[in-house]
Amino acid sequence: MTQKRMHAKMPEKIPRKLRGTGVSPGLVIARVVVLKRQNWQAGWYQLPPGHIDGEVHRFKLAIVGAEAELHQLREKMAGDLTEALSIIDSHLLMLKDPMIVQRTEAIIREHNVNAEWALGQALTEIKARFDKIQDSYIRERYVDIKHVAERVFDFMTGQQSSEQPENQEPSILVANDFSPEDTLRMQSGNVCGFLTEKGGLTSHTAIIARSLHIPAVVGLEQITSIVRDGDRVILDGASGQVIIGPTAEEIEDLQENIQRKHAFNDALDEYIPLSAISLDGVPLRLSANIEMCEELDAVQKYRSEGIGLFRSEFGYFSKASLPSEEMLFSTYKKLLETMHPFPVTVRTLDVGGDKVLNGCPGTTAWLDRERNPALGLRSIRFSLFEQDLFRAQLRALLRASVHGHLRILLPLVSALSELREAKELIGEVMDELRSKGIGYAENVEIGMMVEVPSAVVMADLFAREVDFFAIGTNDLIQYSLAIDRGNQYVAHLYEPFHPAVLRMIYQTVQAAINGNIPVSLCGEMAGDPLCAPILIGFGVDELSMRPSLIPLVKRLLRHSSYEDLRQLSGQVLRCEDSEDIRAVLLRTYDQFYPREFLDYE
Repeated sequence: MTQKRMHAKMPEKIPRKLRGTGVSPGLVIARVVVLKRQNWQAGWYQLPPGHIDGEVHRFKLAIVGAEAELHQLREKMAGDLTEALSIIDSHLLMLKDPMIVQRTEAIIREHNVNAEWALGQALTEIKARFDKIQDSYIRERYVDIKHVAERVFDFMTGQQSSEQPENQEPSILVANDFSPEDTLRMQSGNVCGFLTEKGGLTSHTAIIARSLHIPAVVGLEQITSIVRDGDRVILDGASGQVIIGPTAEEIEDLQENIQRKHAFNDALDEYIPLSAISLDGVPLRLSANIEMCEELDAVQKYRSEGIGLFRSEFGYFSKASLPSEEMLFSTYKKLLETMHPFPVTVRTLDVGGDKVLNGCPGTTAWLDRERNPALGLRSIRFSLFEQDLFRAQLRALLRASVHGHLRILLPLVSALSELREAKELIGEVMDELRSKGIGYAENVEIGMMVEVPSAVVMADLFAREVDFFAIGTNDLIQYSLAIDRGNQYVAHLYEPFHPAVLRMIYQTVQAAINGNIPVSLCGEMAGDPLCAPILIGFGVDELSMRPSLIPLVKRLLRHSSYEDLRQLSGQVLRCEDSEDIRAVLLRTYDQFYPREFLDYE
């Protein structure tokens, strides 16, 4: 990582306690090492026509160097870090991406300019496109492109990544940002945690930190100016809290907290092999939300009873071009074989005008036209618009269905006409496969996401047309309350306990019960210990969450009476605002569970 330690001017009033976004759980106390990355010096200068080919060659040599460095790092990684290895692989693919390579070369030739400036211009163009994306997970993929471009820039300027500082004692690294590769290098050093000014929960840097169990907090504005080398800091990677210069009392509290959390996690481990059933004998399926096959190890570790949500779009965005039908088939086959006999729910491509697919011109055209992509050509609408793309995914899914229990989930359905058109296309693909003698399972279930108000209002009609419902609370809350979670001015209004949200969930569950179809819930609420008991009381058949949260929810369920939770949910539905709901829940949970049941990472 091309960074160097520097002392910055401290703010006049130094805050002792900060709160960022906790992306990798763990409690640590250590002294910090502040790293500050040297800014790009992508100055512009004109080149004589005879020097252009040489400049292009210099740029390509830098790509070769960056590629070799990534391969070298990959070889050093432990074989069981499959998730980290897949991220390195995605960065290797980005080094061949036309958005970076071809565009930079074109700018060099069009303007007779140096490669550094051309690369900076290409990156600016890419950022402008990603800035229009509303989905936070996809938007954060720009950071990976930026890290890859910086690696190439370093090779062109002779500033190859330096080794991290070698300290005799464990330390917390502090920087503006770290690349996933920077984070991987922390595995072999005396790094016990890190803090950054940038980053988010779904960034690849955060994902790798969780894989390596390195406590981390991101989104701490000006942290590189607030702390100095050698400052002692407490880092809580679960809550996102950071304490600078802790007192003796705070250190003692930390040590007690660490012991308590160890005991809590040990207690949760005991629930992994147990069945998910309430005190009065009512079972509940606890399944996992994942987006890549590399997460299957965690799914099996925590004894998930299936995949409640496989976000299939990751396979499209992690490559430099659209995946082939065979690549998709291979992924789905592995999912189904690994999870057999449990069900695997694959959500069809959830992209649209706000998410650009490499190799798909339609998305690029619509990106430039749509003023509000969240309300535009996305999800099932996009699939019905780009039917060749949709058919290829459906063929891959149906061909793979003979290897396990497949459930196809259609996202963002808002009208019966959309659902019927999608089902008609599925039928046509089935006929096509049958005519070619290609087998598929006859019992493939077709379901729909309930994540817009119109789907809730018409849930009784939709229940006649599908095999199951999956409630997507993340979008349902956003669309129902007209709140963009990515907008810093209104994000605080995003409220899972808004009475309207809970009533819509309950209405959907009742429509499913009356229609005699199962209903799952796969939003963030499913794994939240405050939310999960109410959802169980509403009558959902399945909760799908991050694999690591399954033992926690299982523990709550096994110490709950379904009848008690049903009565609690009825009481909650009579509340008039979210504050009343939270008060009722906290008061009731104090009676239902020991306090430590709700203390989790």
